[in-house]
Amino acid sequence: MIKYLFFDIDDTLFDFKRSEKVALSKTLLAFGIEPSEEMISLYSRINRSQWEALERGEVTREVILFRRYELFFKELEVEADPKAAQKMYEKQLSQTYYYLPGAEELLEKLQGKYKIFLASNGTAIVQDGRIALSGIAKYADDIFISEKIGYNKPRREFFDISFQRIEGFEKEYAIMIGDSLSSDILGGINAGIKTCLYNPHDLPVRDDIKPDFEVKSLEEIPNLLERI
Repeated sequence: MIKYLFFDIDDTLFDFKRSEKVALSKTLLAFGIEPSEEMISLYSRINRSQWEALERGEVTREVILFRRYELFFKELEVEADPKAAQKMYEKQLSQTYYYLPGAEELLEKLQGKYKIFLASNGTAIVQDGRIALSGIAKYADDIFISEKIGYNKPRREFFDISFQRIEGFEKEYAIMIGDSLSSDILGGINAGIKTCLYNPHDLPVRDDIKPDFEVKSLEEIPNLLERI
């Protein structure tokens, strides 16, 4: 029986790629750069690689936030201030959110049946803004942001500290649901709780990080939880 649901936010409940595209486009235009699909794809690849390095503990959050723009502008052969770009992008992103199709309906369906928690590695100022604008907090019993917790997923400490904030918490009745193998699924494994990979694009699962369950649509989650 499951009692506690830990949901990742970006690309699980929110369409982060869409928000990223809007925020980055506005940032580039502010710097006099006409955005293109190729630029957005390049930035997304650089950004993802930097966050993966953070998840592996190879670099700090403070470094990656500016480094991604240093690398991005270098690839574009553009002279621009990475710190100013980061500040502008962060502001734009904090004001941009889109629910994935079915995400809000899913939360409404699960609310009251389970304790719902949001667990994100996103930057606090960005997530605070998007959470406030979206109204998603009304579905959550608590929200855990790695920058506030002091540790990032998949570190066990992120989950241990989060668990301590939940009265009467029993980890055998908990599950982590998210789209990232390296952050959400490995984090759940490290924390000793069940895991469910949200995998709408049917990406291959790594042999060394295997989720307990896998769904291809958010609509599958309620029935899955009832079966566990």
